[in-house]
Amino acid sequence: MTQKQKNYAIPLAFVGMMFFSLGFALGINSFLIPVLKDSLSLPSGVAYLLLAATFVPFLIFGYPASKTIAAIGYKRTMALSFLIFAAAFVLFVLSAKQESFPLFLIASFVSGAANAYLQACVNPYVTILGPLESAAKRISIMGICNKLAWPVAPLFFSLIVADPANVGIEDLYTPFYIIIGVFLFLGILSLLAPLPEVTAAGESEESAADCPYAANKTSIWQFPHLVLGALTLFIYVGVETLSLSTAVDYAKALGLADPDLYAWIPSIGMVVGYICGIILIPKYLDQAKAMRICAWIAVIGSLAIVLLPAEISIWAIFLMSLGCSLMWPALWPLAMADLGKFTKSGSALLTMAIAGGAVIPTIFGFLQGSVGAQAAYWLALPCFLLILYYGTAGYKIRTK
Repeated sequence: MTQKQKNYAIPLAFVGMMFFSLGFALGINSFLIPVLKDSLSLPSGVAYLLLAATFVPFLIFGYPASKTIAAIGYKRTMALSFLIFAAAFVLFVLSAKQESFPLFLIASFVSGAANAYLQACVNPYVTILGPLESAAKRISIMGICNKLAWPVAPLFFSLIVADPANVGIEDLYTPFYIIIGVFLFLGILSLLAPLPEVTAAGESEESAADCPYAANKTSIWQFPHLVLGALTLFIYVGVETLSLSTAVDYAKALGLADPDLYAWIPSIGMVVGYICGIILIPKYLDQAKAMRICAWIAVIGSLAIVLLPAEISIWAIFLMSLGCSLMWPALWPLAMADLGKFTKSGSALLTMAIAGGAVIPTIFGFLQGSVGAQAAYWLALPCFLLILYYGTAGYKIRTK
């Protein structure tokens, strides 16, 4: 299947389900971090290592995932990722029974490995599944599925456990068992789904002439827009993770009532942005311009969080997450443009860059312990400025 194939609806529906699964698996951290911090009496910086354990596998498994896709195809690799997810949540059950934070870190690492394999499949798949200039629109649709799942995860746990206000580790068994069953079902469903294999322009030997920019290159390191894009994605994933996963913890630090409800603030911001992307790209906005606008919104949002009165500042997370919304949909196709035969290798590099979600939230956690919950958000400002540079000039390096 090539970009010329027009019937995208059914494959996109199945891939949307997978994006929801990715968001749900990551959103669980929003619930677990405060639970483990209270139950095991962990400092903030140590508790945020749970996020680090989830994102480090992207750096380790990004390249092996691309090789797996090349060997067995997208669909079988998707099914494999759900099997790894199920194994991860078996480990989560054991971690809860042992009340062991190191075991929780191992379980998060395995879950991150599953996430890396699935991300390596679905992001290039959606990018290739149609014209490159409208890739941000398709990824925005997938983004809605993904980001709505982040607050669903803590809500799911709150509905299952007996006393949501006083959750202990022993309350986690039943939710974990349910999740194991769901992921096993999704693995089987992935094998049965009508998902044809796709190839990018110039990726196969027969179509190499369709991408002259990549024809004479011998390595992904000869694509400067890709390398800089991977660095930008590294920074982006870290700061996006801050906007999505810290709202509940920040609400608790401020002493606000019903802190779990604040998990919806960033997700609503992301979804509003995605809807704008679906409507405006590419008819009214190209992908680079959308990225620049969102970067400015995120800069304003991050400044508002640290400068507004504390009890109001939590609502500025909406602006920060709104700014994050179209960065990923725009950045991925800009970085993957004209890779030709290096499409899978380039996708692997971008998948490895998702490891930024391990670094920046961990730094944030330790900053939170030393300078306070509100001042720690200063970390977001330089990150968004770098993203603004890529959307303004960085992606153009390939045209010089």
